[in-house]
Amino acid sequence: MLPTIATGNVGSALAGEYEVANSLRYNGSDVADALTKSISSTSSVTKSTYSAWVKRSELGRNQHINYVESGGRYSEIYFNTSDQILIFHYHSATTQAHLVTSRVFRDVSAWYHIVVAFDSTQGTASNRIKLYVNGVQETSFGTETYPSSSADLAFNTSGQTHNIGNANLSASLSLDGYLTEVCWIDGQQLDPTSFGEFDEDTGIWKPIDVSDLTFGTNGFYLDFENSGSLGADVSGNGNNFTVNNLTSIDQSTDTCTNNFCTMNSLVNASGSTFSEGNLKVATVTSNASLDMSTFGLTQGKWYWEVKATTLSTGGSASERNMVGITKTIPTVSGYDGSMLALGVGLRGNGIIAGVIGSGQSGWNTYVQGDIISVALDLDNGKLYFATNGTYGNSSNPSTASNGYSFTVGTDTYFPAVNVRETSESGTWELNFGNPPFTISSGNSDGNGYGNFEYAVPSSYYSLCTKNLAEYG
Repeated sequence: MLPTIATGNVGSALAGEYEVANSLRYNGSDVADALTKSISSTSSVTKSTYSAWVKRSELGRNQHINYVESGGRYSEIYFNTSDQILIFHYHSATTQAHLVTSRVFRDVSAWYHIVVAFDSTQGTASNRIKLYVNGVQETSFGTETYPSSSADLAFNTSGQTHNIGNANLSASLSLDGYLTEVCWIDGQQLDPTSFGEFDEDTGIWKPIDVSDLTFGTNGFYLDFENSGSLGADVSGNGNNFTVNNLTSIDQSTDTCTNNFCTMNSLVNASGSTFSEGNLKVATVTSNASLDMSTFGLTQGKWYWEVKATTLSTGGSASERNMVGITKTIPTVSGYDGSMLALGVGLRGNGIIAGVIGSGQSGWNTYVQGDIISVALDLDNGKLYFATNGTYGNSSNPSTASNGYSFTVGTDTYFPAVNVRETSESGTWELNFGNPPFTISSGNSDGNGYGNFEYAVPSSYYSLCTKNLAEYG
């Protein structure tokens, strides 16, 4: 089964819990997306703990979440091309440690908490490096080489460069996804209960406040709450990182305590390219495309925005570009008319069409550069579209007037975009509350979630787990 919001650690939606406000969104295709810092003094080379929450976007490529390197010695933690977690230490022309998990981590809808705890002074070799994912220790490894007793583990040495989310500013090794609550504990091997706990009601692993931990000389804590200084260390040590190619638009409220919808890169029969944390989708002319979200919806009222960043302009392109919803996961490459057969969408020529209900004209057209607002009312079977803030067909979702009507039934609906001919292509940027593009205003929903260009209609909500728990 392909991962959707129903799988993995989707983020806490419990009132009164510790809340993580922000994450940092990395785009793997940007060479310089990274946080870097030169280590100024040598500290513990045998004991440290790395903790971070990560939400993946792209799969099947080497992607570093932590890398320390200088002068032929390096320490790294990353997802490999098989989507396993790999831990590697190399020093003095010798491989000190090499661990590769047996299981893979391919859920692009989930937040994973990863803790790697080092202590080469431990008497038992397998205790010298411990890996935990969502509070549970990984014990099955396809490759399993542990360091020798009291080995120098190739980190915390003066002159080394510490990289977060990249390795030496290499596009081929950079993270594509989200990071938050990034901690480095210098001089201690800690277990995951220093950073999280299992919820007593749901059993979900969730973060706890780490501000009182002892971080050690080279330790740091990155919470990404300061958009003007994304590399700020809030541990009290002042071990601030240099920001490379990341800007305030990359600060996100998609976190391990409030997980937001993205597009689903695992549902990609047409070969589209995903970027910007799976919020930007570029289709190809060789296949008709239907790209859908990680969230599946059965009830409630929901709002999101789609920017038509680039659109084909030749022939009948205006009727072949579609923004809307689908109720079926596409599986056939090059499927022609996919949204027409599987859902409903607004064409660029201002006509709503699809298998759900009949076609309806009178809606606003859109062209390249426009932002399309989508308001979906699954409680009453209504769908509304606005172009640059103006709703078509004299409709108003706040008053339930003149919406496009369809029968909801027992189906599950996914936000989707579609280019339905092999001769056409398009690039869409989707804003489910964390825009990948610059906006000129800022509007949240009635619960205070999301950041949108246009006002969210009354009683409609952004697609995040906090809202889903209340209204979904």
